Amino acid sequence: QLQLVESGGGLVQPGASLRLSCAASGSTVNDYHIGWFRQAPGKEREGVSCIDKGDGETIYADSVKGRFTISRDNAKNTVYLQMNTLKPEDTAVYYCAVDRNFCLKIATMVGKNWGQGTQVTVSS
Repeated sequence: QLQLVESGGGLVQPGASLRLSCAASGSTVNDYHIGWFRQAPGKEREGVSCIDKGDGETIYADSVKGRFTISRDNAKNTVYLQMNTLKPEDTAVYYCAVDRNFCLKIATMVGKNWGQGTQVTVSS
């Protein structure tokens, strides 16, 4: 059974960068479509990015395109989310999970095997 643990969140100023990690155990991360989701206070959880299990194709929400990069290190069994040029509206709890819908579209991402989440706060 795949288990996921996120880390790397924190409090940063606008324009800064963070790299989130999603460490997998119990199975091999590249056998799964892995997505990053986020939930801001008072808002629904939303898909941010996803990496396909096969050739590693990636998709991004429009709000983060060009600023965030998802990647996978098979040797470390870890998926990363590099976040650059952070904005206050990126403030949220970030989760990684298996996407049930095969990383086809951001709008249809549905997670399972959720991690516990990591808080990202962007504030001056």
